[in-house]
Amino acid sequence: MLSKKEIKDIQSLSQKKFRDELNLFVAEGPKIVGELIALIPGQIERIYAVEEWITANQFTNNIDASVISEIELQKISQFQAPNQVIAVIKKIPSRKPETSSFTLYLDTIQDPGNLGTIIRIADWFGIGDIVCSRGCADIYNPKVVQSTMASVARVNVFYDEEEQWLKDCSVPIYAATLNGTSLYEHSKVSEGVLIIGNESKGLRNEVLRFATDEITIPRKGNAESLNAAVATGIILSHLLT
Repeated sequence: MLSKKEIKDIQSLSQKKFRDELNLFVAEGPKIVGELIALIPGQIERIYAVEEWITANQFTNNIDASVISEIELQKISQFQAPNQVIAVIKKIPSRKPETSSFTLYLDTIQDPGNLGTIIRIADWFGIGDIVCSRGCADIYNPKVVQSTMASVARVNVFYDEEEQWLKDCSVPIYAATLNGTSLYEHSKVSEGVLIIGNESKGLRNEVLRFATDEITIPRKGNAESLNAAVATGIILSHLLT
């Protein structure tokens, strides 16, 4: 049975303040938790799961696991429909990326679902590094973590709080805008930086000024804009070699 303190501590991880203070985050559901156990066993602080899940999953990495009831699972879940297992995990150390390969730079991407999906898209295309400006959602927000589907453990996400990283780049910097050169006229690339802007406001001028090239996805219909994650996937599929 979970103690009141355990319940309170796990619930507190829904807030960035306590994630930062405790250096922990949560992941939920059999698929993502199973992948994270395989990818980063040393970062797993504790598993909380119903007996059915515990019985079906034998741990070989000395991971602490507690059997809890469905009611207890609901109490500590960050979501309305909890699913068998919750993992409390130590934050994954990040590093400042080099610019010798292809990197994504996200300018104030605030929607957690968008950020998580972009991380997953980066993983799909083999991009190992993402740089986030000030104002981006927290990578350890539960909605971000769930949207990454374990890519959070494979893609290095660095927060450029001082916003100096772009200034030091010596590779081409491509900005996704509404008025750039058509993506379909652009040659393939193997190195550089792609900047994706805020969901509703686009790129800030202080970020856009570093771009060496502006590119756009040609619009054929009447939609005002594209979802940031959707645009990222389209651009990467045509831009990368």
